[in-house]
Amino acid sequence: PVLVESLLVFVIVLSVHAVVWDRFSWCTVALAIQAFYVQFKWDRLLQLGGAVFQFRGAANSGLLPASMVIPLLGVVMKERCRAAGIVYFERFGIVVASTGMLLALFLSVLAVGITKPVPTNTCILTGIAGSIIIYTMKHSLTVSEVIEVLEVLLIFVYLSMILLYLLPRCFTPGEALLVLGGVSFVLNQLIKRSLNVIEGRGDPIDFFLLVAVVGVVLLGLFFTVLFTFLDSGTWISSMFFHMMTAVLGLGVIMPWLYRLIQRNPLFWLLQFLFQTQTRLYLLVYWTFLAASACGVVFYQNAKRSSESKKHQASTITRKYFHFIVVATYVPGLIYDRQLLYVAAVLCLAVFVFLEYVRYFRIKPFGQTLRHLLSLFLDERDSGPLILTHIYLLLGMSLPVWLFPRSCAPKGTLPGAGALVPYSGVLAVGVGDTIASVFGSTMGEIKWPGTKKTFEGTMTAIFAQIIAVALILIFDSSVNLNSSYAWILASVSLVSLLEAYTTQIDNLLLPLYLQIMLMA
Repeated sequence: PVLVESLLVFVIVLSVHAVVWDRFSWCTVALAIQAFYVQFKWDRLLQLGGAVFQFRGAANSGLLPASMVIPLLGVVMKERCRAAGIVYFERFGIVVASTGMLLALFLSVLAVGITKPVPTNTCILTGIAGSIIIYTMKHSLTVSEVIEVLEVLLIFVYLSMILLYLLPRCFTPGEALLVLGGVSFVLNQLIKRSLNVIEGRGDPIDFFLLVAVVGVVLLGLFFTVLFTFLDSGTWISSMFFHMMTAVLGLGVIMPWLYRLIQRNPLFWLLQFLFQTQTRLYLLVYWTFLAASACGVVFYQNAKRSSESKKHQASTITRKYFHFIVVATYVPGLIYDRQLLYVAAVLCLAVFVFLEYVRYFRIKPFGQTLRHLLSLFLDERDSGPLILTHIYLLLGMSLPVWLFPRSCAPKGTLPGAGALVPYSGVLAVGVGDTIASVFGSTMGEIKWPGTKKTFEGTMTAIFAQIIAVALILIFDSSVNLNSSYAWILASVSLVSLLEAYTTQIDNLLLPLYLQIMLMA
């Protein structure tokens, strides 16, 4: 399975660079080759228990697929913005690609450094790849951009040491690279923009995302340190938790956001949410769907208590939430993407806050949340945190958040790029859901070395093609310009990757589909 997964990633890398070939292509190919070799060193370390931190079990390291995501995103973003003539975001894409390569290279060097005896051939490959990357960065980045890349690397190193120690068995090395690398980049962007505030420059919804992500991470770090010395399950600790959340929110996060958007954040948010009648209808509809999701949780738990204490939700039951999320995102993508952008940020902040309440057993809802959510655990939730629902939200939202709006004339990209905001809906909401449902109920022919079935994968590809046709019918802004073969190839490669990867597919698949469609 690891070899097939690696082969699929190589095919995606070569497909992207067949369309977008420049000096960064050599770096990406060199990085992919060395990540393929280092991946086996990480796998061996995980099997022998020789890794520095405790990583998630029942999965390989995932270094190769994770190492390619950020560099490829940067490369395709650079090309799209260069074609649109937006120099600022073209340079931003170069910084993203360089940062992703350096973070992946650091993780590779770490694995090689702690492997005993030192693997000579892998060291040589890592050295060659590192030399190519550093040489290209030297001739592509300005001094300020080099400093920015090194700042992200520094934040990543410190954040990894803290979070991987505090949260054992929550990530594989590849997932840690994606999640912590993304958080490090967001934190660096927020610091950079806070120090260089120019009134009227920048979209408030972008600042809202940056402040929300950094705010919830800082909140978690603060309470993790605090509850190391206090019992979090008492009423006094719970009252202190709610009080300090309000203090940090109103005393730090709100003023920070005010400095960036130059207006009262609460008034701006209320004005934004209720600006048009369409937004009001969408908010009412989303409230109904959220209540339906809560109803599913309560119903399944009532069913568990009446049947058996050991009852666990089936795969099909867990996919109910995928259907609800698709029903949530599709109207937002068609009618108001900016509202969907902000609503997804708010939902992420709420999800992470509720996870803190559950993890720290904060009264009065902490223990109740532990009981309700334990029904929906699977083998990927082996650590102290339950992250699968947050990954589902991220997988659906990242294509919306990462869509290069400034480089898209009339709000959409030409050709297959018009489907980029729908990447999460297609890969996770439709493809992964249909593959799981049909594979678990009717699948008989298994892919070699996996539990996934041929029938599930083929049905997923077919369902995504039907979904693309429906998007063409209902979303008038989408014009594919006869790029159907590329879309079919993209959907097929990502569906095959879903069958073979042991990483969090909710996070990985939408990003790869977005990369392919943007290319």
